[in-house]
Amino acid sequence: MQESTFWWRGGVIYQIYPRSFMDSNGDGIGDLPGITDKLDYVASLNVDGIWLSPFFTSPMLDFGYDISDYRDVDPMFGTLEDFKTLLERAHSLGLKVMIDQVISHTSDQHPWFQESRQDRTNDKADWFVWADPKPDGTPPNNWLSIFGGSAWTFDSRRRQYYLHNFLESQPDVNFHHPDARQAQLDNMRFWLELGVDGFRLDTVNFYFHDTELRDNPPVPAGEAKTLGAPDANPYTWQRHVYDLSRPENLDFLKDLRALMDEFPGTTTVGEIGDDKPLERMAEYTAGGDKLHMAYGFDLLNEPHSAGYIREVIDRFQRLAGDAWPCWALSNHDVVRSATRWGADEDPLAYPKVALAMVMSLRGSVCLYQGEELGLPEADVPFERIQDPYGKVLWPEFKGRDGCRTPMPWSDDVQGGFSPVEPWLPVDTRHLLLSVARQQDDANSVLNATRAILAFRRDHPALVDGDISLVEVGEELLGFIRKADGQQGQERLLCVFNLTGKPQETALPVSIDGNARLLGGPGFQASLEASQLVLPAYQAAFISLD
Repeated sequence: MQESTFWWRGGVIYQIYPRSFMDSNGDGIGDLPGITDKLDYVASLNVDGIWLSPFFTSPMLDFGYDISDYRDVDPMFGTLEDFKTLLERAHSLGLKVMIDQVISHTSDQHPWFQESRQDRTNDKADWFVWADPKPDGTPPNNWLSIFGGSAWTFDSRRRQYYLHNFLESQPDVNFHHPDARQAQLDNMRFWLELGVDGFRLDTVNFYFHDTELRDNPPVPAGEAKTLGAPDANPYTWQRHVYDLSRPENLDFLKDLRALMDEFPGTTTVGEIGDDKPLERMAEYTAGGDKLHMAYGFDLLNEPHSAGYIREVIDRFQRLAGDAWPCWALSNHDVVRSATRWGADEDPLAYPKVALAMVMSLRGSVCLYQGEELGLPEADVPFERIQDPYGKVLWPEFKGRDGCRTPMPWSDDVQGGFSPVEPWLPVDTRHLLLSVARQQDDANSVLNATRAILAFRRDHPALVDGDISLVEVGEELLGFIRKADGQQGQERLLCVFNLTGKPQETALPVSIDGNARLLGGPGFQASLEASQLVLPAYQAAFISLD
């Protein structure tokens, strides 16, 4: 494990979705003691830390992303003492612990909102975004909720609308109010003082809104829509100029960074759903005085050709300066990469080379639970759908339940996750990919992941080196990672064949005769003179020193 203050820079963070990781008390829902029981497994992957999706007190209408108490554990997941035990065990294994922070909105059950909605004169009256109706009684403007319909809901007590970018039960906090901002910073301080190592910041560019409440313009015909929502969602028909990514956000991120700097070794990674996510990633992480890292949806979307990934890398490099990205191929909000990218590919070989690729990019990486097993998106029938997002946009968009089903630890009927029927069904295809099935299989995706992460850790160029794209043909992705360290310079040429066909390429003419093919992650490639041959779904790591 990286032990420095900058452990996060090039670190690999394993995302755990608590409801679906391990059920320790037999109620069909994962919990904190269940996570603690499985931390040895997580450490065996060679990751640097974990990120826990929300476990705070919540009515669970958006499965924990609607918080009613920021400083306590929902009884569904255990107790605050259970969290402290988890934290201690993780640290003993060398794992850092990052937790979700959902501060842009609360649950409508949060005491702040309960007070705010009573009238227009109470102490919390302006802690949320309230606005008068138009003269005809309609909402103040055309802003849309990502979860469908208007972003405004009328409240009869105040005879005003309140803003919610997600469910109507998730009112937006008014970050223009200094007391509300400070209250959220104080909530984060609580967890820092408890010993957490950092935060994943949900919807980090949603904190502020346009105080004039101007209408968003439509997306001009032929221009790209936002990657932050499915194409079937009307939300993507607007250019999100006034409801998110407002300039005031930068000053708040500086205040947040000042708080983090009081706790050396802690870090932040922000989730950015924006019309121009790479630009926002660069803006929010540049300068060393805002976020440490951020991720967008460029690699969490459907395009995945070598040409597309090249374009993402190139665009970020042109924008980045000293900004630091955090890449991911899967998470709790999108279709699993083994299906989204690999549906028509070899189900065993493709996840390995895709993971090798993302683990070789310049930046940090989030690895979502089950991704190390090559799990495909689960098939959840409509009658078992829990996600409110999926219920609204069915059948064109089936929601997020397919990536949230229980982790398969064994191949028994509930995957070793629980002794009872779990909150979401276990996909029978996942049982054949369980941890128990893959543990002793040298060719499994699980053991390939371990090898790739061990290889990454052993090569400073992959952890913290510069990156420069190289021309290796249209069907291949190639770049050089270079680092200057205590042991001298390390240069690695990384080439990936993400296709099901063998590919060949001549090494770039700028590469001298010292090129040497490395083993390590277990991929098959051959290098004859300056000609590189890559079978289907294979990668090559070539030392240039």
